[in-house]
Amino acid sequence: MNNDIICAISTPQGNGAIAVIRLSGDESIALTDKVFQSAIDKKLIDQQPNTLHFGVLKEGDNIIDEVVVSLFKAPRSYTGEDVVEISCHGSVYIQQQILQLLIRKGARLAKPGEFTLRAFVNGKMDLSQAEAVADLIASSSATSHKVAIQQMRGGFSSEIANLRDRLLHFISLLELELDFSEEDVEFADRGQLNELLNNIQHLIQKLLKSFELGNVIKNGVPVAIVGHTNVGKSTLLNKILNEEKAIVSEIAGTTRDVIEDVINIEGVTFRFIDTAGIRETTDTIETLGIERTYDRIAKSSIVLLLVDATEKVADIAQAVKKVKEKIGATDKKLIVIVNKIDRLNDSTIEQEINQSLNNLLDEHDVHIKISAKTGENIEKLIEELLSVVNLAALNQNEVIVTNARHYEALEKASVALQRAIDGLDTGITGDFLAMDIREVLHYLGEITGEITTDEVLGNIFKNFCIGK
Repeated sequence: MNNDIICAISTPQGNGAIAVIRLSGDESIALTDKVFQSAIDKKLIDQQPNTLHFGVLKEGDNIIDEVVVSLFKAPRSYTGEDVVEISCHGSVYIQQQILQLLIRKGARLAKPGEFTLRAFVNGKMDLSQAEAVADLIASSSATSHKVAIQQMRGGFSSEIANLRDRLLHFISLLELELDFSEEDVEFADRGQLNELLNNIQHLIQKLLKSFELGNVIKNGVPVAIVGHTNVGKSTLLNKILNEEKAIVSEIAGTTRDVIEDVINIEGVTFRFIDTAGIRETTDTIETLGIERTYDRIAKSSIVLLLVDATEKVADIAQAVKKVKEKIGATDKKLIVIVNKIDRLNDSTIEQEINQSLNNLLDEHDVHIKISAKTGENIEKLIEELLSVVNLAALNQNEVIVTNARHYEALEKASVALQRAIDGLDTGITGDFLAMDIREVLHYLGEITGEITTDEVLGNIFKNFCIGK
């Protein structure tokens, strides 16, 4: 990697009270000295690390701005190199003037994620920790923030490193056996190795299973609100969001397209999707909306089916059957919401609805009676939504996989590991056993970056923001 000086604006684009411009590279402090005049007239290169210095940035006699310069000297910096951070006034004009000045003096614009890439190359963090930096910046809820912090501080990396260390001990013994193949000796106890491989497989399967939760935490829980026209879907969405997001009308078929919004409930992000009402129609646009409704059902983790308590019980049952047919044999959570109970005065009808739904729903499905108009039982609905997310694992600080690249590497490691386990059972020779275990080590190493390629690094860091 080039050790030239890189620079970038690290704060969001636009005007603000202040902006931060960051430099990194062996000569970044000396370069800054060329344009910075300290209030106490001392050179930055002679100052202690982790100190702040007030002064002005100048080009010749032209003062660009009064600034505060922060110094971080290698190796105790984010990138492991000398780093300078210039805090200036947040005018876009000033930011660009400073950036252009630094480039004229010998720096170059940083590429997306290049500061973090240098931190990885210089051993300040491994690859999974570097990816967690991007997740932390993108975190939009308490749960996604907590998982990103845990991974950035090495929680996931430590788990992977532990697995690799335990395997490396045995692979070294197996390869030692190959040096003494003519003497037919075994240094690696096959019983202990079998126990170790099975334990590691159990841990990998646990990590793979956590990806479902991790994906929900990172991207939010997609919740489709479906049902016949005019059953109160838009009213419910507005009540949950606590704003008039969707148009509410007595006219059937008002919602003809998908309306989506995000809300944070107790640290968990939910993406609510209000869909077009399901009914037979000759309206071309409404028909397209209904087709999108079915598509959203397929892509959601939770389906909220709204039915009207004042409808015929047979019609309610038919709506449930139709949606369950669209859900199919999946693990989606179906919550049937019997709306408009404020209009229901007949307890006999209520009992008939309960009995019908109990007969139609599976064990993991539930039904709730609410009034979207008055807000009755909305809190109970929210409790049901939260129950879908296994927050216990997060609260217990379990390692959770949130990255698709990590998930793919763990899957491949699991396949190779299973081959090794099966090979032990059938008594394969040590050289073939060593090959399978080496493959496991390879895929685990891909996660932390002990084994990587320029292509992988390029794909990861191109998605970072410039300045980070």
